[in-house]
Amino acid sequence: MLFHVKMTVKLPVDMDPQVAARLKADEKELAQRLQREGKWRHLWRIAGHYANFSVFDVDSVEALHDTLMLLPLFPYMDIEVTGLCRHPSSIHEDDR
Repeated sequence: MLFHVKMTVKLPVDMDPQVAARLKADEKELAQRLQREGKWRHLWRIAGHYANFSVFDVDSVEALHDTLMLLPLFPYMDIEVTGLCRHPSSIHEDDR
């Protein structure tokens, strides 16, 4: 199942910079692993924001929820999820 996910990160302004740096490094490591596994299919930064648009390819809504909960920055995110399906007018057989 494909999901379009918008993640907006809102770190506390008084967060220790070393804690923030560690969270960001851990987030990057996990995000790249999930991309290599094919679960996090696309990842785009939203210009001018500490946010991204992503496409996840997971087995279920529950699998998406569990994956998002693993993200080190999850406690500091506002997340919007939209389920996706292929459009009948698309000329592409695959969206990879």
